[in-house]
Amino acid sequence: MTLVAGLDIGGTKTLAVAIGPGGDVVATTRGPTRSGDPATVAAHAVATLGELAGAAGIEVGELAAVGIGLPGIVDTDRGEVRHAVNLGIDRQPAPLGRDVEVATGVPTVVVNDVDAAAVGAVELLGGHDSDLAYLSIGTGVAAGLVLSGQLRRGAHGAAGEIGHVVLDPSGPECPCGQRGCLEVLVSGPAIARRWPAADGAPVATHLVTAAAAGDEGAMALLAEIAGHLASAVQLLALAVDPQRIVLGGGVTEAGPPLADAVRSSLAARARAVPLLAELALADRVTVLPPGAAPGATGAAVLASARWSSQAAVT
Repeated sequence: MTLVAGLDIGGTKTLAVAIGPGGDVVATTRGPTRSGDPATVAAHAVATLGELAGAAGIEVGELAAVGIGLPGIVDTDRGEVRHAVNLGIDRQPAPLGRDVEVATGVPTVVVNDVDAAAVGAVELLGGHDSDLAYLSIGTGVAAGLVLSGQLRRGAHGAAGEIGHVVLDPSGPECPCGQRGCLEVLVSGPAIARRWPAADGAPVATHLVTAAAAGDEGAMALLAEIAGHLASAVQLLALAVDPQRIVLGGGVTEAGPPLADAVRSSLAARARAVPLLAELALADRVTVLPPGAAPGATGAAVLASARWSSQAAVT
């Protein structure tokens, strides 16, 4: 069986899937991300592929192709990534694709993780939504865009980097050098700083649970975060007007209450602003089913497409 691997390397965890010719997931692995510098990230990717291949009952070299999604600005043609600050990769381009391909002997494609997740969301939603934005809220915040069936990366590979749109100029300092970016207001680490989960539970889940129990502080913070995310949804809608906006990333593991809070904030804005009422933003917001792996799935889909096109040429 010909298998394609997809890796979603996040700031804290890595998810990998092996997908067969019919799109079925044959094997999955999940574990903490090992990072700190480009060499460590490359070694981590190779080790993850070894674990995934073992789970699928094959050798790494038997994989048809590998797709790797990770945060940062990615040059897919060169297989390089830079500015992946959550992984310890700075402005110097890191040749991750080349390093993994040399180590494994398998054709490797490197893509931005949120771009991959947007493609994966299309796949997981049945391939019918060819015009969507995937808003990822995890260790970082960014959006992936599939517009009219085409992945939009942008002239400099930075399309969708709305995590660094400033919402509060007097807010916390962001690693990017600005203050009050969306990322430092709603990301997982941002929530943990203001509502730590002492029992080790996911921070967003902990916050939502406390809010549901009537804790006034939790309710206020949840409303604030939902308001910031509503601003992100509004920004995406006004900028590219997608048919659907999918909320994803680790923070959305809190489940429907978070998405409902975002929809409520959007509905309140629509009642006050006729233009926003016309856009029906609340109706466009959706989340993927629990356990979905859009980033890893999308990385595999993109790797398969690139490998197939290259094979056809040769």
